Amino acid sequence: MADLDATPMADDVMLYDGTCGFCAASVAFILRHEQRKSLRFAPLQGAFAAGVRGRHPELEGVDSMVWVEAPGTEREQVAVRGRAVLRAAGYLGRIWALAGIARVLPSGLLDAGYDLVARHRHKLVREPDACFIPSPDVRARFLD
Repeated sequence: MADLDATPMADDVMLYDGTCGFCAASVAFILRHEQRKSLRFAPLQGAFAAGVRGRHPELEGVDSMVWVEAPGTEREQVAVRGRAVLRAAGYLGRIWALAGIARVLPSGLLDAGYDLVARHRHKLVREPDACFIPSPDVRARFLD
């Protein structure tokens, strides 16, 4: 896995819970449906995510999907929970981009939907017997 810490990157990064089967399934879903193949991934428990939290103290204690735009640059921005999901849908494009109409909803409502899914995630996806291991062709896009 690459360790880019605060090195400026052109590509956005999705932080996900590396111990969650639903989160691993979400990463796998994105890998199957993406067109651009430019998104990078990092577990919330890793060094890259720790660097992001250091630059964004408001993320301390956040246990959700985090979308990091322009990581390591002065333009770096983060989106969490419902807004992060909308960024992922926009990244996927095609039919998934239609989820962007939800941008007009208040963050509180989006986050309530996110929290509902998060509470029941163990029922939605069977927990894997082993950790998520990216295939060799995408492994370089995973950060520590």
